[in-house]
Amino acid sequence: MRAIRLVEPRRFEKIDIAHPGNPGPGQALVKTHRMGICGTDTAGYLGKMPFFSYPRIPGHELGVEVLAVSDDVQHVQVGDRCSVEPYMNCGHCYACRHGHGNCCQSLEVIGVMVDGGLCDQFLIRADKLHRSQHLSYEQLALVETLAIGCHACDRGGATEGDQVLIIGAGPIGLATLEFTRLTGAKITVMDMVPSRLEFCRQVYGVSHTIHFTGDGSELEKMQQITSGDKYVVVADATGNQHSMSSALQYVSHSGSLVFVGITTGEVTFKHPLLHKPEMSLKGSRNAMPADFTRIIGLIEDGTIDTQPWITHRTTFDTMIAEFESFTRPDSGVIKAVIALS
Repeated sequence: MRAIRLVEPRRFEKIDIAHPGNPGPGQALVKTHRMGICGTDTAGYLGKMPFFSYPRIPGHELGVEVLAVSDDVQHVQVGDRCSVEPYMNCGHCYACRHGHGNCCQSLEVIGVMVDGGLCDQFLIRADKLHRSQHLSYEQLALVETLAIGCHACDRGGATEGDQVLIIGAGPIGLATLEFTRLTGAKITVMDMVPSRLEFCRQVYGVSHTIHFTGDGSELEKMQQITSGDKYVVVADATGNQHSMSSALQYVSHSGSLVFVGITTGEVTFKHPLLHKPEMSLKGSRNAMPADFTRIIGLIEDGTIDTQPWITHRTTFDTMIAEFESFTRPDSGVIKAVIALS
């Protein structure tokens, strides 16, 4: 059975793996049709993802088909098209007992800590499958990325009229933007890549975008946009330690800073930047099961249009040769999707 494995940073290889067998209790056997490539995958490829282990079959943004289920599984059946919730939580630790399985103490994310879906077929816990009778496999592969942004938006808690700054207009920043706009907040997006800011203006109608150049001019622009109040919520989706360290200066008094991206570096700041405005500093990890259900519904009813998201497509056979280009912002990539069938 075909699979692609990331042996070590910057080195993929095609491999043959054994068929996974029949589903055990609570399991489903699924076929991967589409896989989205996200920042976690590119960071793992570059050796910059702290939770990634090698060698690893990647793949956690998935559109799959159910091939078989165990007798005790009722909510999905053979032939269903599903999105995969890739967070394998224990169900017993403090976080799980209190409804936070997304940050389970022994969490294993498929494609990151354990092997994922960049293969023909694999077994998965059936409760992690979210089906749709209407969405394509390509759309289903986008649900997990959107779920990260949905959860990040919830962590920030923005409401109608709030000034919100999203730093980083890659897929996770755009996913955060997608749900922040539904709150009625006033959104500013900042990025170093002009084409990404143009995407925000053209696709989402974002009126305030800031091209970060590092010369300090962004602070002046923010003061103008917010009439000197700064931002009630700042979401940093860059995964860059320098951006994350600097982000505190953009937060209003009594506001919140949400770290959505992940870095292996140290995030440092002077304590008064946090203490003086009584700022709330939050992490946002993964997403919740209800986010997947909500997002599938929002795509089905047209509230979320996935069409502009996918800028690049590749196949199982061409992915290795093309993957390096997906790590470069100058390629214009927003979301790349791999077709396995």
